Amino acid sequence: MNKDTIVARSTPPGKSAIAVIRISGPDALDIVAKRCNKPQLTELKSRELLFARLWDDANELLDEVVLACFPGPASYTGENVVEISCHGSEFIVQQITEQLVRDGARPAGPGEFTLRAFLNGKLDLAQAEAVIDLIDSETKSQHQLAVDQMRGGFSKKIESLREKLIHFASMIELELDFGEEDVEFADRKELGSLVEEINAYIGRLLDSFSMGNAIKKGVSTVIAGRPNAGKSTLLNALLEEDRAIVSDIEGTTRDTIEEIIYLEGVPFRLIDTAGIREAGDTIEEIGIEKTMAKIAGSAILIYVFDVKNTVPEEVLSDIDKVSGPDTQVIAVANKMDLAGEQLIRASNRKISQKSIFVPLSAIDQTGLDVLKDELLGQFKKMNKGLTDTVLHNTRHYRSLLKTQEALEAVLEGLKNNMPADLIAMDIRHAMNYLGEILGKGITSEDLLGNIFSRFCIGK
Repeated sequence: MNKDTIVARSTPPGKSAIAVIRISGPDALDIVAKRCNKPQLTELKSRELLFARLWDDANELLDEVVLACFPGPASYTGENVVEISCHGSEFIVQQITEQLVRDGARPAGPGEFTLRAFLNGKLDLAQAEAVIDLIDSETKSQHQLAVDQMRGGFSKKIESLREKLIHFASMIELELDFGEEDVEFADRKELGSLVEEINAYIGRLLDSFSMGNAIKKGVSTVIAGRPNAGKSTLLNALLEEDRAIVSDIEGTTRDTIEEIIYLEGVPFRLIDTAGIREAGDTIEEIGIEKTMAKIAGSAILIYVFDVKNTVPEEVLSDIDKVSGPDTQVIAVANKMDLAGEQLIRASNRKISQKSIFVPLSAIDQTGLDVLKDELLGQFKKMNKGLTDTVLHNTRHYRSLLKTQEALEAVLEGLKNNMPADLIAMDIRHAMNYLGEILGKGITSEDLLGNIFSRFCIGK
């Protein structure tokens, strides 16, 4: 339990009508009560509001404020908390904060209020991390991910898996205590079934990480194709602005250009790339190498081709060369305004057998809505068959990978009839890795400091 009292501004810096200063700790109520000459402050009910005037040591008025009191443990941090709503002048906020520091509080560090909530058992570590994700959310899907995790559904599932392992670990430990009597308390077959069930669920969680990462950072969507196919024109059309230089000169785009668009709240990170061809110089060669690297790391490939001047066999050959086995490919037949319907139908007949076919004209923006619908369709397909919880935190992903490795060792031990103490050790490793996600058993101040350093000062 923390002995000191911390203070910080909770609203963003800058001029505003109202600013909120938060103070938390054992002396929070007393410090504020002294500064506003209201000893009854310590007797206020939780969440009760009080109008007050704050005075400095010279008995000069600092500001007229509204106080919200949250006596511990019924508060965000689990400690006594007072939130001071004052006028939003930078000068006023600074004067009040400095006065509270002189009265015994100290300036809070980044994320220290949420860190105290974690240390005082108000939140587990996964829920605490969701707080910063909620603050950083910019789309509906990102907001939903953070809210689901902050509510504790993910934590409850992880804790449930951990408790099942704890049960079997205790049974095996009991066997070890009665080793000389050759007594078996843990059913090996039942343990194997449980480990396989947990492993399968963890596998689905791990598979969902690419989806969670896409929601958090944007679905990596590469726009590729031969020179002058209209890639940059398509990017500009999707962005509704002239972001990329458009020219009839081959090799105009030499480096990748990345921009984000949002479709129904889902971010797509569009990456315009250099045209795929034999490089004319060293700089263009570097651009083409970057194109291939971006395609390899993409979730969706939009392959743009000139439908009038490129035959389907060339398109399919190009797609086979550049796309990976897991890449979702959308073949965009650009410049449909220059091609006849018969040519478009012929291309569609052959290309749609291996990839999604979308005819459009980037220059007059015909067919863009169809492409957007296909992008959303591919995103939803990525989520098919996954768990109800979507993994998006890299730290959780690493812990679950280690958990899976430990559980594989348990299964291997059961298969080879290994001694109970070795199986128990692997189960303990799995339990510890699951506990890391929730913050159980974490004693490293460096690790906690790294996690909470991403928070703003007043949170």
